[in-house]
Amino acid sequence: MGSPASKDAIRSITTWATTPAQVRPAGQRKATEEFGSLTFNEEVQRARLPKDVYRSLRRAVAHGESIEPNVADILASALKDWAVEHGATHYTHWFQPLTGITAEKHDSFLSPSADGRAVAEFSGKELVRGEPDASSFPSGGMRSTFEARGYTAWDPTSPPWLLETGSGTTLVIPTAFVSWTGEALDKKTPLLRSMESLSKQAVRILKLFGSKAARVTATCGPEQEYFLIDRQFYFNRPDLINAGRTLFGARPPKGQEMEDHYFGSIPDRVLAFMMEVERELNRVGVPLKTRHNEVAPGQFEVAPIFENANVATDHQMMTMEMLRRIAPKYGLACLMHEKPFAGVNGSGKHLNWSMSDELGNNLLNPGDTPHENIQFLVFCAAVIRAVNKFQGLLRFSIASAGNDHRLGANEAPPAIISIFLGDQLTDIFQQVEKAGSAKTTKSGGIMDIGVAVLPKLPRDAGDRNRTSPFAFTGNKFEFRAVSSNQSIALPNVVLNVAITESLDYCATELEKGLKEGKKLQAAVKQLLVKVVRENKRIIFNGNGYSDEWQKEAAKRGLLNHRTSVDAYGEAMKPEVVAAFEKYGVLSEREWHARYEVAVEQYNKTINVEAQLMVLMANRYILPAAYQFQGTLAGSVAAVKAAGATSKETRRALDTLCELVDECKVRVDRLQGLLDQQHDGAAEKHARFFRDKVIPAMEALREAADSLEVIVPHDVWPLPTYREMLFIK
Repeated sequence: MGSPASKDAIRSITTWATTPAQVRPAGQRKATEEFGSLTFNEEVQRARLPKDVYRSLRRAVAHGESIEPNVADILASALKDWAVEHGATHYTHWFQPLTGITAEKHDSFLSPSADGRAVAEFSGKELVRGEPDASSFPSGGMRSTFEARGYTAWDPTSPPWLLETGSGTTLVIPTAFVSWTGEALDKKTPLLRSMESLSKQAVRILKLFGSKAARVTATCGPEQEYFLIDRQFYFNRPDLINAGRTLFGARPPKGQEMEDHYFGSIPDRVLAFMMEVERELNRVGVPLKTRHNEVAPGQFEVAPIFENANVATDHQMMTMEMLRRIAPKYGLACLMHEKPFAGVNGSGKHLNWSMSDELGNNLLNPGDTPHENIQFLVFCAAVIRAVNKFQGLLRFSIASAGNDHRLGANEAPPAIISIFLGDQLTDIFQQVEKAGSAKTTKSGGIMDIGVAVLPKLPRDAGDRNRTSPFAFTGNKFEFRAVSSNQSIALPNVVLNVAITESLDYCATELEKGLKEGKKLQAAVKQLLVKVVRENKRIIFNGNGYSDEWQKEAAKRGLLNHRTSVDAYGEAMKPEVVAAFEKYGVLSEREWHARYEVAVEQYNKTINVEAQLMVLMANRYILPAAYQFQGTLAGSVAAVKAAGATSKETRRALDTLCELVDECKVRVDRLQGLLDQQHDGAAEKHARFFRDKVIPAMEALREAADSLEVIVPHDVWPLPTYREMLFIK
């Protein structure tokens, strides 16, 4: 029974299950020894570089200083020797253009010598700067197609690493990507700029509290959710191949309602895949910490340890690439779309964010008595103010056609941006608002489970809130609305800029109070009261999924951009543009380019999906329905010719004919919309797609999915949800 695709998938799964389990080769190094073994990390640098060069490099990394050309030459030589010893023949400047994925151009180390042989060469100039063709990357109108020159610039804060494949090894050098005029064409450049601006303003506040720290770093740890399905199913679904999500598919009798997948036993094939992904990522220095089944069938998650936000962004892109690269080895396809399957939870990428000074102190760590930790309260208040003032910008940073399928549903944070602080911090800030300072901190106490053999557990002062888009989780904030398929660079940049502006405001207010003769405690008290009173509307600890919250948020004046098209307009508000320019992160022209690219990607995504739906309906779904229609009509005719009657068979045929006709009508309606001319700006196109094309797509899917449940399985040409989600 079943389609050829399901038979092939079951056969491949059975074959894999009967293959002897993969074993660790004899003599293979321990995980602790393997970690970072393919990375030109600090340990390798110390061993291979002259002391003065090593110190120069570490100083550049720690303090953002430039590297002198003569130092770059020595670095390049050592890096080349290390890479060649590991089998590398090529190097690539690895960068992150505005496409949302990574890009690379490979160049050989080998150069011909006078005696007809070849030598491996790599200069400081080649390390520091590359020149890929920039003409075909999206630029948001900053460049014309004929303006092809672009530069990649080595980012020494993110260590080079080796990409090993079955065919060879390549040295990967993380870089920024800029135009000939110096404008940022990538996601790394503004991230690095935003981290510099954040550090500058945070240090101003730290100095007021007597800290000796001269640098503050934004840190983050992005979780990654993804789906795995058998590769045979993937190749038999044109929508998954071309759109990353299923555009058709009836809901199966069982979805996730039994809640039996979440944190369940990981299937053997999936666990083997996870282990290899972790091993390969460990070798290139990506510190994965957690793996588990997620809530939807076929959905999984990995999470790393906190790192410098720039390095974490690079590592997150490496994680996605590694997941996709290794999945086929196990007969799997890795899906990172925000909503690959309707009716079950989609995938997010929770961005855990904080700040740390160069002395190793987490500035968002409240300590045991947060009410007495006034430095923490100032930094936390700055975050609250930033999220309230720039809530529209935060919503823009996670807007996409894919994320529209999950935001606001009972599986992901609502489209309304708010902050969850928890009972402990909420109580402290309420005390501040009323009395100007806090006198007590709520304690969670000790929890006695009631079983003698089990330990008594310390209870946190507040629960977690999975419905909040921006939640405080003990010593960091978790931006839960980020989508699984996007780079975390833009959300990081936006957070950094918003909080930089707020830290600047707080530092200025405190400095002014001190100049007026106030003691630091008094200046902090005045600042906190003002910030809390003006920004408390953004704090919400309740159920973000409820209808009541929608009404309450409207009363508070919070934004509720239900779709990406609604949110895109937030990007170009004057206060947003001014903040990006003031702190040197992006010029108005550079920032506007990001807005243009976002709208363009939305339009292209919807257009591809709609065209694909028409194609699949005409070439797959309707032909299968016609075939079954003919079979059923033949049955009715045969019964009638035999002199018998079958009302139910006739009724089934009539129902099928009505569905087939309606499906065809809806296909033609969608095609008609796509054939219309849409002159005007990209924003107008986006509104047309949102208001006309997407409803037509939903209507077509409804008709096609109704056909799926009555057309026989061996006739239906596409793998079904029941197969894809549960056959592992």
